[in-house]
Formats: sequence, C-alpha cells, structure tokens
Amino acid sequence: MLVVRLLFLVLLITIAMLTMASGDERPEDFNLYTAAAVFLTAVGIGVVVLVVDAMLPNKRLTSVVGVYVGICAGLLVALAIGALIDVVAQAWGLTGGQMDNWRGLFKVMIAIILCYLAVSFVLTTKDDFRLVIPYVEFAKQVRGVRPILLDTSVLIDGRVESLSSTGLIDAPTIVPQFVIEELQTLADSSERMKRTRGRRGLSILGKLRESPYLDLSIDEAAVSMGQSVDHALVDLAQSQNLRILTTDYNLAKVGQIQDVTVLNINDLANALKSQAIPGEEMSVEIIKRGEGPNQGVGYLPDGTMVVVENAADHVGDTLRIVVSNSLQTSAGKMIFGRRIGDPEPQEDPEDADQTDRPEGESSGRSRESSSGSVSRLSEAATKQPRSTDPPSRVKRSDGRRNPRR
Repeated sequence: MLVVRLLFLVLLITIAMLTMASGDERPEDFNLYTAAAVFLTAVGIGVVVLVVDAMLPNKRLTSVVGVYVGICAGLLVALAIGALIDVVAQAWGLTGGQMDNWRGLFKVMIAIILCYLAVSFVLTTKDDFRLVIPYVEFAKQVRGVRPILLDTSVLIDGRVESLSSTGLIDAPTIVPQFVIEELQTLADSSERMKRTRGRRGLSILGKLRESPYLDLSIDEAAVSMGQSVDHALVDLAQSQNLRILTTDYNLAKVGQIQDVTVLNINDLANALKSQAIPGEEMSVEIIKRGEGPNQGVGYLPDGTMVVVENAADHVGDTLRIVVSNSLQTSAGKMIFGRRIGDPEPQEDPEDADQTDRPEGESSGRSRESSSGSVSRLSEAATKQPRSTDPPSRVKRSDGRRNPRR
C-alpha cells in the first residue's frame, strides 16, 4: 500500500508540472518560482488525499460505488437543469454582463446540492437500491461455503473457541459490529453478572481473532433505530444468505420462522453426549429441592439437569445415584435417578398385567394407550405411582415450572 501511495504522489506532481510547462507559450515563463509553486501545490493536494485515505482504513466497496453513482446522478440532473436555465435566460433576455456570472454561480450551487442529495440517498438506501438495466444490487455475493455469523450468546458461552481449534469450522466466520457493541455494553454494566458475561465474550472474541484455525472478520453492519440485536442478526443473515451460530433457543426458533439457517451448539453438544443408560451409577451434587415431593435437583458438569428421588433433604450433599431414565429434547437433556440403596419402585400393575397377555392383545392395548403414555412421560421416567390428588405440599395454583417437563 505504501508503494501505491508513493506512486500516486509522484504521478500527481509529474502530471501537474508537465501540464503547466506545456501550457506556457514561452518556455522562459516557466521559471524556478513557477515550478516550485506547482510542486508545492501538487504535494499539498496529494498529502491531503493521503491523509483522508489513512483516516478511513475500513472502506467498503458498497460505499465507494454508492458515492460514485450518487455523484454521477447528481451531475447528470444538474446538467439537465443547467441547460433548462440557459434556455429560460435566453428567452427572457437575462444574458450578458453580470447576469452570466450569477447564472453560472446558480448552476454550480445546484450541481453541488444535487450531488449531495444523490450521494446521501444512495448511501442511506445502498442495501436496497437496485438498478433495473443492468440488474445491480449493492449486496455481497456469497460464493462457495456459506459464512457463519456469531451471535452474542455463542461468544459468551465460549465453547466455540474449543470447537474452532478442532478445525471443524471450515467456513468464513463473521462477527457483526453490533454484536461487539452489545458485548461492550455488558462489560460496562454495573451488574456483576452482566459485566462478567460481557468481559468473557470479549475475551473469547480476542482469542478467536488470534486463532490460526478460524477465518474471522468483522462486519460493519449497524442496528437500525429501535431494532434488537437478534432481529438485526436475522436480517443480516437473510440479506446475505449467511448462517447463524448461537446457543439461544429462541433465536433458533425465530431463524426457522424467517427461513434462516441457525446452528445451535447445544444441539451439537447433546448429540455428542454419551447416553445415560438405566442402571448406570454416577455422582451428583444436590443443588435445590425439586417441584415433586421429596425430589432433589442437581447438575452434571456439562449442565445436564438430574432429578433424584428422595433427595430433597440432601441439598448441598453429593450423592451416588442410579439412573432410572433420561429425557432428550432440543432444549436440553434431563436424567432421572434414585439414590443407591433405595428400593426400586414397584412395577405398575397394568404393566405387569400386560406381560401376561398374548402378544397381539398386548400390542393392541399398547397402541390404544400410546397417547396417554406420552402425556405421562415424566411420571413414567421415574415410575412413580399415579395419584388422583396432588401432594398436599404443592398447591394447584402453583405456577412454577415442572422440572420434568
């Protein structure tokens, strides 16, 4: 880039001096003072242009083309209006003397105003502006592998760093500027939790930029007035045919509605998790009481929720449990179990009765009750006996979320 700038400066000075020298009728008029004046003027203009270029390092092709189209459109309209002004001036006799000077000044002012309005209009609407002949749109053309947009949640989550180091992400990765601004806002928050999340996201972004396994770039897209970051992310992916990498379940659903490809790291993590087999033993720390009677809730290191029967009085203790069943959904995974040493729940009389029935009758009966079995999935997971009345400690009006659901 330095060579290009030096070449520009040399060409500017050379052409200016040759033009002035060839324009003089007598060679002796082009003396040392004239050459020095031309040289200094050319150097000054060149330095101003180079300084402006250095102050704008992040130039976008759409903006440059937009300025060019706006200036051309403004000059064409100004030329047409100027010709009309000349015709009107000649018809009314407004020619000669001072009137020609005022008419020329008026046409120059109109040209400047029209160029400004045209450039402002094109830059404001460059993402939607289209020319019919030929069909041109100021938008990026995605070729090859579709790039991936990173949202705020996936940067705060941090697992994308480990994923990128494996080389599995072979597509160009883009972080919009408004995502970085949201992380900065979180990092400057007065709340400790938000501040920690924002700083973690910025730290992960810095590591991703230094990673040799990832082709990361920053997009200068901005959020429109009153638009949320999630909506701006979906609009950007939709306009440029990009994919979104996130851990936000709601953003993934919005992307599906808008026909945008959304990749959820949680879905990948769930697919790679080893399945909890009934009868498997594990250790889990009970964090809180569950919604059901005598239930305790804990979490595995990977964030999987574990519901343990008869563990409500062991909050804060680490228990060895036996897995009874597990439930896998797109929102996450739940494991149900009981403490080691607790008796196994008795088999449902209806289930035991079905084992004694003939195969055809048993299968028909199971098909008839399949819809009921789905609605009782959480109860069947721990094989709790059904009860017609709710437990006395849980009110019917209790609106808290059922951890089994």
